[in-house]
Amino acid sequence: MLLINLLLSCKSDTKKSDPYAQKSIVNKTSFNNGKLIYNTLCITCHMADGKGVEKVFPPLANSDYLRENQEGSIRAIKYGMSGEIVVNGITYNSLMAPLGLSDEEVVDVMTYINNAWGNKIDNKVTAEIVANTKK
Repeated sequence: MLLINLLLSCKSDTKKSDPYAQKSIVNKTSFNNGKLIYNTLCITCHMADGKGVEKVFPPLANSDYLRENQEGSIRAIKYGMSGEIVVNGITYNSLMAPLGLSDEEVVDVMTYINNAWGNKIDNKVTAEIVANTKK
């Protein structure tokens, strides 16, 4: 009986590779939708690991810009971006075209990038926040 209790108590429903295990507030559906969008539209420049291409396309993984400028990040996804930005001490000056995403799709992408590649950005992006983000 003791052996059965020990085995059952060690059983975990959360796998170590589960990206939500450490952050239960993340909406799994939004995260997964965001990952699909990222893998379709963003991966070419920002790469599969979110590290971008140094001095060409900024990183999203461990990005001080993403952490400290959620509104600017939302604006870039929603409207595109041009001009200089500094990310992790490196200046980037490339063009990001508008992606043509709905507000909900922007929420999904932000949910994904805020929680992928070790990012743990606690900002909950909503459709209302995205809708209120001006060009």
